[in-house]
Amino acid sequence: MRLLAVGDVCGPAGSACLRKKLPGLKREKNIDVCVVNGENSAEGNGITPYSADFLFHCGADIITGGNHSLRRKEINDYAENHPYLLRPHNLPDAGFGSGYCLADFGRFRIAVINLAGQIYLERLNASNPFYEADILTEKAAADGADAVIVDFHAEATSEKRALGLYLDGKVSAFFGTHTHVQTADEQILPRGTGYITDVGMTGPGDSVLGVKSEIIINRLKFNDRSKFVFADGDSILNACIFDINIKTGKTENIERIFIKNEKY
Repeated sequence: MRLLAVGDVCGPAGSACLRKKLPGLKREKNIDVCVVNGENSAEGNGITPYSADFLFHCGADIITGGNHSLRRKEINDYAENHPYLLRPHNLPDAGFGSGYCLADFGRFRIAVINLAGQIYLERLNASNPFYEADILTEKAAADGADAVIVDFHAEATSEKRALGLYLDGKVSAFFGTHTHVQTADEQILPRGTGYITDVGMTGPGDSVLGVKSEIIINRLKFNDRSKFVFADGDSILNACIFDINIKTGKTENIERIFIKNEKY
């Protein structure tokens, strides 16, 4: 099974980039399953029914979320009725949706787990991701999943690395999201889990993590609290491919994807 994990889609530019590039990328790389982080996909941040539908129509099989998943209230009812739209499972105040799904693709069934970190994300009030990971991986085993995929939406690379190593051999693939900067540390861990600390983002490259550069510069230099606005222009698509043996549930090959400087 070939799994494609796509980094955080950022606003209109990122969504347009995904629409243009994802179908061809899936064909070229013979992708079986595509997981896209969409928590920043809506205009003005967060995710809405419109932006979620857009990502599904682009070719996402499952959409994962993060710290902005709860920002737009209009997504609540949608998430309740769409089991393949996830938000971090360990957000105690979510009130809707789930951070776990079991998807049946005929030849195989996969469990996808979405969790949030705690370090530098204190406002989320997320419960301990290690304990939640234990519960959800046990559920995946009980459900008969052939492969288990984890999107860990976290700020600190140390927390991502620690949870990845903790889950080595318990899950098939583990990828980090949230920081929007792709890390060059893709690897297969000793017990067979495919791992990358952060898969990156899909959005405007001439930006600070997808936001107009001048807004972030003024915030850091002058403490200007202007509202974040997504940049536009040339976009990048960051992703990672995991080749998973569905008989063993282990990753056998991993490939990092970086498509850059495409105008939309």
